[in-house]
Amino acid sequence: MNKKTLVIGASLNPTKYSNIAIKKLLANEFEVSAIGNVEGEVSGVKIYNSKEIFQNIHTVTLYLNAKNQESYYDYILSLEPKRVIFNPGTENKTLEKLLVKNNIDFEESCTLVLLSIGAY
Repeated sequence: MNKKTLVIGASLNPTKYSNIAIKKLLANEFEVSAIGNVEGEVSGVKIYNSKEIFQNIHTVTLYLNAKNQESYYDYILSLEPKRVIFNPGTENKTLEKLLVKNNIDFEESCTLVLLSIGAY
């Protein structure tokens, strides 16, 4: 099953983990969409700087700290993903409670590690 993934907090900077994650997801044949502060493209994936309405998102992987996630709460819930990954430094108990209330799984993990061990 292709776990279509939305990267929130995507960066054009090739040294940022969100940028590396986009490339690793693609290398593992996952369909990727991305939202960041600056529009652009990473390995053919367009980074939008607005809350686009994406269809069939399985996983949202976060690269924003808890404070910067607040404006995305309703947006993430509206996508009805199967899970949300809180990468290191993005843990957020408030959003986790909202996810539980809406029957959306989450994990505090690292997308890059999950991909590297085949557990994504």
